[in-house]
Amino acid sequence: MQPPPEVVHWMFATGFLFLGLCLLAEAIVGREVWRRRAWRAYLWPSTAFLMGMLMWPVMVFFTSSAVHMLAHGVWAQVMMAAGAAQLALVRGRARNPNWNLTVPFAFVVSGLAFLLHEQNPWLFSRSAFLHHAIGWTLIFAALLPLAAALRPRSAFFRTGFALTFVVLAVLLYCDRNVAPIFGHLSPRAGEPSG
Repeated sequence: MQPPPEVVHWMFATGFLFLGLCLLAEAIVGREVWRRRAWRAYLWPSTAFLMGMLMWPVMVFFTSSAVHMLAHGVWAQVMMAAGAAQLALVRGRARNPNWNLTVPFAFVVSGLAFLLHEQNPWLFSRSAFLHHAIGWTLIFAALLPLAAALRPRSAFFRTGFALTFVVLAVLLYCDRNVAPIFGHLSPRAGEPSG
């Protein structure tokens, strides 16, 4: 028996919330204090990589169309690429700071995938609205990791980057497969699920 799609969204929301809170703690206390425990440096990149790995089963078992399968496959690839690049930087295997640009690239590609795989208009249902909102949030928020890559000591950009994951988690927690948004539900969306 497969869980409803919103349960999968909630599981990824939990991962994004964990990621956002860890990055927010690092932004608040500073990178030097955060990395006094060596394992903490690996939290964000390994979580991003793991979430990319977990996207593959979602692609295989929870997709209903080719567009959804392609979108989930793209998300898996860019999350794993960004996580792997960050792991290589933390480990010292990669020394070029341009590898930090994989994160804004992953944001833009993920945002576009969210927008392209949602074929319904904004007010079709809550799920459609959230897919549009998440897609545009990721596209605009790509400026934060880009600015953080260019100015790595800026607490403002690191905090904004961390809060992006918290906002994504909140949006994913709001997901219901078929539910009204702002009191509106398209008659073609089906029966509300709660």
